[in-house]
Amino acid sequence: MANVNLSLQVLPVVPEERIYPVVDSVINMIAQSGVKYQVGPMETTMEGELDRLLEIVKQAQEICTRQGASRVVSIVKIDYKKEGVTMDEKVGKYRG
Repeated sequence: MANVNLSLQVLPVVPEERIYPVVDSVINMIAQSGVKYQVGPMETTMEGELDRLLEIVKQAQEICTRQGASRVVSIVKIDYKKEGVTMDEKVGKYRG
């Protein structure tokens, strides 16, 4: 399957002072997954095979609950086309 772009925003229901540490744990897991990714101020965008990226989304939920979240709201956006999608084709011209 061709690469897709998937953006993930996790909103763990934890005390306010725990939000960034929990989100940082999710970003660390993504970094260690080996997929191409970019962290933004509101979400992290990944590039790879859809099944692999959806597995990462599932792992993100589990990380949040293991770290005490009573609930996790996740916003997922997927950009798919048959021949594949890259982050570079979208934002490459803006990178210096």
